[in-house]
Amino acid sequence: MNSKKIYSMISLCAKAGRLVSGNFSVEKAVKNGSACAVIVACDAAHNTKKLFDQKCNFYEIPYFEFGDKDSLGKFVGKEFRTSIAILDEGFAKQIIKYMTMGSWERQAGKKVREDV
Repeated sequence: MNSKKIYSMISLCAKAGRLVSGNFSVEKAVKNGSACAVIVACDAAHNTKKLFDQKCNFYEIPYFEFGDKDSLGKFVGKEFRTSIAILDEGFAKQIIKYMTMGSWERQAGKKVREDV
């Protein structure tokens, strides 16, 4: 299943140091243009999802809703994380590829949910 591949890429990206996590760090990466893709947990607060959806649309950064806070945190190597930003273009392209192959469809403004 693609979710395993996505989590694997997120973990690899974190180990390479090409990922930031946490709302403040992700928002900063989006604003300064270093974020190549943003992933927000499906169980995040509505206001958090809305914030990143609007920021990513404005700055034209791919935005995805995927997984849950505990899983994102686990694969990033932290306790739990609501949002992550991929800083490397190669990792971002691969994650976007896996997201669009599965039941996640999101490019420039449309929300994505993991349908299992």
